[in-house]
Amino acid sequence: MKYLAILVFAVTLGLIYSLQIKIGDIPPLGKLLNPGTGFWQNAESKNTGSDEQLQLDGLTGKVVIHYDEHRIPHIFAENDHDLYYAQGYITAHDRLWEMDIQTRSASGRLSEVVGVKALEVDRYHRRIGMTYGAENTLRGMMKNPVSKMMIGAYSDGVNSFIHHLSKKDYPLEFKLLDYAPEEWKPIDCAYLLKLMSETLAGGSDDFAMTNDLKVFGAKDVNDLFPDYPFHEDPIIPAGTKWDFKALPLPKPSADFIAQMTGRIKPKERIPGIGSNNWAIAGSKSANGYPILANDPHLNLTFPSIWYQVQLSSPTVNVYGVSLPGAPCVVVGYNQNISWGVTNVGADVLDWYQVKFRDNTKNEYWYNNKWKKTSKHVEVINVRGQKPLYDTVIYTHHGPVVYNSTSQKPEGDHENVPVGDALRWIAHDESDEFMTFYLLNRGKNYDDYRKALTFYTAPAQNFIFADKEKDIAITPNGKFPLKFREQGKYILDGSDPANDWQGWIPYDQNPTVKNPARGFVSSANQSSTDQTYPYYINWDFELYDRAKRINDLLSGMKNATADSMRLMQMDDYSMRAHDVLPEMLEYIDASKFNKDQKWALELVRDWDKRFSANSEGASIFNAWWLSFYDMVWDEFDRKDILLNYPSFDRTEKLLLTEPGSKWFDVLNTPGKETCTGIVNRSFTVSVSQLIKTHGKPGKNWEWGNVKDTHINHLANLPGFGTGHFSVGGNGSVINALKGGNGPSWRMVVQLGPEVKGYGVFPGGESGNPGSFYYDDMFETWRDGKLNELLFLKNINEKSARIKSTLILSSK
Repeated sequence: MKYLAILVFAVTLGLIYSLQIKIGDIPPLGKLLNPGTGFWQNAESKNTGSDEQLQLDGLTGKVVIHYDEHRIPHIFAENDHDLYYAQGYITAHDRLWEMDIQTRSASGRLSEVVGVKALEVDRYHRRIGMTYGAENTLRGMMKNPVSKMMIGAYSDGVNSFIHHLSKKDYPLEFKLLDYAPEEWKPIDCAYLLKLMSETLAGGSDDFAMTNDLKVFGAKDVNDLFPDYPFHEDPIIPAGTKWDFKALPLPKPSADFIAQMTGRIKPKERIPGIGSNNWAIAGSKSANGYPILANDPHLNLTFPSIWYQVQLSSPTVNVYGVSLPGAPCVVVGYNQNISWGVTNVGADVLDWYQVKFRDNTKNEYWYNNKWKKTSKHVEVINVRGQKPLYDTVIYTHHGPVVYNSTSQKPEGDHENVPVGDALRWIAHDESDEFMTFYLLNRGKNYDDYRKALTFYTAPAQNFIFADKEKDIAITPNGKFPLKFREQGKYILDGSDPANDWQGWIPYDQNPTVKNPARGFVSSANQSSTDQTYPYYINWDFELYDRAKRINDLLSGMKNATADSMRLMQMDDYSMRAHDVLPEMLEYIDASKFNKDQKWALELVRDWDKRFSANSEGASIFNAWWLSFYDMVWDEFDRKDILLNYPSFDRTEKLLLTEPGSKWFDVLNTPGKETCTGIVNRSFTVSVSQLIKTHGKPGKNWEWGNVKDTHINHLANLPGFGTGHFSVGGNGSVINALKGGNGPSWRMVVQLGPEVKGYGVFPGGESGNPGSFYYDDMFETWRDGKLNELLFLKNINEKSARIKSTLILSSK
């Protein structure tokens, strides 16, 4: 009996201990279920709005924050320092865990809280120089007194919230992952910019393209990967004259392409990461003033990547969305102007193959002599394990991300250590926050142009409209001065001729103001036609969305804000418009079975819209993808990373080259033709739809076939939407696919009195226990917009104001 009591006592102690620690992915259940400090404390009622006053260290005056019915803060401060302090405080209140985890991701510190599963992500972020770039950006910001003030005040506000945060009030994810928030530092604001640069300009096809060249040869690669697409409707209207004297382009070395890539598989460019924006002149609107629309396409998460806010002080009154963890409004409007952004897709990330002298990697061959490297030891702390030490080598190009071996050219088979060094614009000193500081206060076109001169990366198509009736668009960033195709392949890092040779002057970045057609727009397509004298990139997003936008805007008259909203939800497919008639011409239905004939009739009668209830959309999408895969089966290799030709090149093949050699399928004994591939891909796609979704019917409707969802930022189960039925596709204006799509829809009607409308999927709060975690989701899903409450001053009355928080100094 005595031993049984001891055993029971030991088991009880063990159980108590196990409930207090995190085991694998299981949170410490004792802490989580604790009624005093556990997840129960995170529940919030819809009726949280009661007036409150707080005294905080660090403020110099009074700040009044009005909350509307969506808990969106309208911050009124007596000076700019207090404005950004309050923005930091309030954003941390609503999104602290999101800010923390994104900063950890950018800085390569996820393993500290989630363990070994994040080790490779952390190691990659250390090796590509995210901290190196953030430190350089911070240095640039600290040189500017205004930027220094902004990020200092914002950081102090975040820390004021953290210091007053009790353990029971930790955001739920801190409790689930069993760790505590840490102080916010000014460099953390810079990390947010690096994270956006990685998302929008951190992928590369250079390795795959170099492999393509070796496998298929220069003739085929030049044919299949042209420097300008078959279909195009550029951002700056074709035929625009350039009113500047261009700088001479640098000359490439005799053989600028590296000789090998090995089996390296770096982060590839992700197609479909883009956005739409457009602005119409007053001549096309009902009230005679411009209207601007923007919907950035990014990963959709709870909480949202964006945070809605109004910021007001004696120098500014602006409304829009900010990035949690960074000061200012990034996309928005004030009394005088509105602006928005889409991704340029500029080639600002290049790989250089460097040859080391020996395995010490203390020197590398450059400009016909040995040049010294520098080294930095990265210490990656891993939860539950010993730290990992990783030495990252730096060349003048940048960090060496990948290491491998090559053979000496003399053929003596001695291994030579080589590496792939990264030259990336995100490593350079910059001060992007000054761009948004100036845009937030902008009054006219000249202010817009001045603001853009501070912007480095990631390059964006900045669209603009003002109440003086000007509209404009500028593909803008700090663009390296390059020779044609520089960075299309891995570059030989030993030749100085292959280095970046300077910069395109900011005032020579492509731009257009008040074009004759009465609108400006972008959808990530080519920045210009081929007359622009500089090289920005060879590979942009397809023209489909841009062409549809421009067609609709060309015919638009007496437009209203609601006209813009309806356009943002447009799901007409230019791809289907271009290729479906041709594909149907090739079809021979004489041997089709009943289901195949039924599917053929559905797609023949389809209106070419990716609407949620369309069966034809599902059939066409499956057919096109099956056709694409069959045409390019030569690129489906497991032994080497290859880049596939684009959909645009595939359309050209279908429409103009029916006798092409690429229509032959490798794994069949015969020689296929275009006719055979079109027919075979149709029957295969119908069979696949039946296998996956059953017989033709409701299960074939596009909203059911495509997997649309919004996950929690950390993919925590139960904290997202699950699958929901909705229209859209990556190639249509309503570019909603999978978990990616319009992360913020905004329409701004300029005029004597500005009117803004907008919504993002989710809510202001990052707390899954809050009503305001997802209260705007249905509005967004249904294609509606909320009228934005833009208060003219601190004393303006509105029934939409539900509570007020007053902050003051101690």
